[in-house]
Amino acid sequence: MPDSGNPEAKASPNLPWTTRLFMSAVAFAVDVSCRPNMTCNRRLFNLVDLKCSASSQPKNGVKSFDFVIDSDRNLWFRLYTPTNVTETATTSSLPVIVYFHGGGFVLLAANSKRYDDHCRRLAKEIPAVVISVNYRLAPENRYPSQYDDGIDVLKFIDTKISTVEDFPACADLKRCFVAGDSAGGNLAHNVAVRANECKFSKLKLIGVIPIQPFFGGEERTQSEEDLNDITPLVSLRRSDWMWTAFLPEGTDRDYPAANTFGKHAVDISRVDIPATIVIVGGFDPLKDWQKRHYQGLKRHGKEAYLIEYPNAVHGFYIFPELHEGSFIDDVGNFIRDQSAKS
Repeated sequence: MPDSGNPEAKASPNLPWTTRLFMSAVAFAVDVSCRPNMTCNRRLFNLVDLKCSASSQPKNGVKSFDFVIDSDRNLWFRLYTPTNVTETATTSSLPVIVYFHGGGFVLLAANSKRYDDHCRRLAKEIPAVVISVNYRLAPENRYPSQYDDGIDVLKFIDTKISTVEDFPACADLKRCFVAGDSAGGNLAHNVAVRANECKFSKLKLIGVIPIQPFFGGEERTQSEEDLNDITPLVSLRRSDWMWTAFLPEGTDRDYPAANTFGKHAVDISRVDIPATIVIVGGFDPLKDWQKRHYQGLKRHGKEAYLIEYPNAVHGFYIFPELHEGSFIDDVGNFIRDQSAKS
């Protein structure tokens, strides 16, 4: 899968006015919910973050249900199973995608309406069994709480998922992928790294899919300077607030959880990281950090691919009207390629 070229420089993205208006409303809700004293008013943010229930009856060709792993830390997942598997797949074998939602480690949830729609599309169109994880949020729960939750979900899938009544027999745990967007893309990478310390008996990770992953550092990159406040959702001010809320107190954005290949990075040369496809948007202020992540993987001898959609803003995947035509196909092709190798 070839790397894409650099996007053509443009003044601003071409967004439908309704989408730009909604993004602006979300950005305003973030700004008033994430307070200067480093607390978060999620009740206020929930006015724009609509939630939805699981659907045991098929909806758009996919059924879903929720399963609680640990109620004390609100760790649970929503499982999506396609009911209209395409003729090119077999109901006896579907890949499994463990998905981590975005939100800067601070906001959103597995039952957020836009993530429910997004995971439902992935399950139907790839097709795959999707496990969407609801993990603890900062600032109440700082690093490494989210990574711990991600690993615990993988351990649960490996040892106890067969006890879940509605888990489909067609799910192939030997073809498991960790995926996520924004902060969830950061999570996907770091959970994959930590998985090396685990001895799984049934589960095998064969791919990592970080979609516009949330990485950063103390340096201000060219894309951060050029695209700051160009699109409604991402700005330096919001990103800085979320890093401060998530990272250990007393650290800065060069901490390895943010800057994966910076001066304090852990050497991963001998870490077995599955093949990774990094998805980048041309109008994402974070794109330079995302490209550095890809380059760091390649530099350490890892199998990595980069796909860039020149006109995409941060979060395009949860807005159907902004979907790049090949996005689902690109993810599906990567999954099929890695499945064939396993």
